[in-house]
Amino acid sequence: MPIKKALLAGMRITAILLVGSVSGTAAQSLYVPRSPLLADSILELSQSMRPRTRLDLTLSKAIERALDRNLDIAVERLNPQLLDLSLAQAQSFYRPTLRTNFTGASRTSPSSTQLDGGVRVETDSSVFNSSIRQPVNWGGGAVDLSWNNNRTSSTNAFTSFNPSFRSTFAASYSQPLLRGFRIDSNRQRLKVTSINRDISDIDLEATIANTVAEVQSAYWELRYSVASLAVQQQALELADQLVQDNRVRVEIGTLAPIDILQAQSEAAARRQTLAQAEQTQRTAELALKRLLLSGTDDELWAAELNPIDPPAIEPTRIDTEAAVRTALDQRTDVSRVRRLQEINDINVRTLKNNTLPALDLVGTYQLAGQGGTKFLRQSLGGTVGTIIPGGFSDAIDQLVDVDFPAWTIQLNLTYSLGQNADEIAYTRARLQVQQTEAQIRQLELQVALEVTNAALQIDAIRTRIDAATVARELADQLLKAEGSKFEVGMSTNFFIVQAQRDLSAAQDVELRAILDYQKALIEFDRLQRTSLNRAGISVVGGGSP
Repeated sequence: MPIKKALLAGMRITAILLVGSVSGTAAQSLYVPRSPLLADSILELSQSMRPRTRLDLTLSKAIERALDRNLDIAVERLNPQLLDLSLAQAQSFYRPTLRTNFTGASRTSPSSTQLDGGVRVETDSSVFNSSIRQPVNWGGGAVDLSWNNNRTSSTNAFTSFNPSFRSTFAASYSQPLLRGFRIDSNRQRLKVTSINRDISDIDLEATIANTVAEVQSAYWELRYSVASLAVQQQALELADQLVQDNRVRVEIGTLAPIDILQAQSEAAARRQTLAQAEQTQRTAELALKRLLLSGTDDELWAAELNPIDPPAIEPTRIDTEAAVRTALDQRTDVSRVRRLQEINDINVRTLKNNTLPALDLVGTYQLAGQGGTKFLRQSLGGTVGTIIPGGFSDAIDQLVDVDFPAWTIQLNLTYSLGQNADEIAYTRARLQVQQTEAQIRQLELQVALEVTNAALQIDAIRTRIDAATVARELADQLLKAEGSKFEVGMSTNFFIVQAQRDLSAAQDVELRAILDYQKALIEFDRLQRTSLNRAGISVVGGGSP
């Protein structure tokens, strides 16, 4: 094939790659070099390392697979569920607690005085108690209800009821008036856990957004590496064709043998570049697979990924001010630190509450009842004159009739003299909150700078693409011109090789500029919604979140 014809064929392949619409058949043909030299063995080895199946992959399909199978997202999806359980655990503190107790006992006591009621006193008793406690979320108080019952039988001569049944019912309410009234450790834990649950949703949203951005970047990186591999394959074919043409010219005496060595040296360098491009393509493919696969048993693990979506390089109008406002409203790292600041406010309120005196109001109301078989004796310790039958129901009737009520009201005050550790912790927490507020303002400024810089990068890269396109077209025209001159003996082997290098470099620069443009658009969109690095905002002390 004359060199001019080979150059024109190579230019057509490059043009197809640059517009991003290469077909599967045409792309496959680019992997087969025409040189029977070392390139055959290199590409045969690379072919043997490639997967058997070839899968055409669109960007939307890649994102869909990542959302369904990405392991980072799978791990992050469990955190909201874990926080739901922690929230349920915190809420369980305000559920009523029921306690019951049953005790049976028997005791035989020797007599030491006449008032012991006999020489040998035997007493059998059984106790059944139950209580229920209900903490109150509002005000930090608690309601306690108890019902206690006991049965006692004894040989004591002084007993009036044998067996004796006693039943008491008590209701009490304790209410903190200062410390613990507005907030306490339990309500703090409940509020902080609820906010942490919201933060877990924010983190999941950030993970999804970041993963989508990573998939997009990896997709276009693979797209670039595939196109770059085709460019290097084209450069090798041109170099091999030049070697063959030079051999023909040496045989007919129009070139010196040293021109073959120069062409062969260039072809060897192109083979090295092709091998590096092959390695880059495989590395980019693995980077994309890491984001799309759930494991090595995934069907895509053994497939060769072929990104088929063309890059979009249409001019994009950017409203930087609107983008900054969107970022401040929607960025997950900004939302996260604002929620963390809410936790700080809760912890500061708790620490401030801990500096107050403990003043608790406790009210108790109690009813008692006595029942059983009653013995009316003629004298103290004397013989029984009258027996009045009775039982446990007598004690219950007295409770219902409120025969023996009792109530108490008390105020309990506890106050630490002098400055205590709680006051020091509260002062420290207030300073930390002020520091955090400054950090949030710093983060908001950083967000505005990042978004603005990303917008500037898009404009700059778009200019780069225009310049790279012109440079590639000029390098294409220069190679064609040098080829025409070489055909008629007006150019040398050196200028042909140099023109081939310039074209290959210009093609790669243009491809890289197009890739950078796609990644800049992705980064601009990501910076308005999320950030890969969480802001270093700490939570002040005040209890375990």
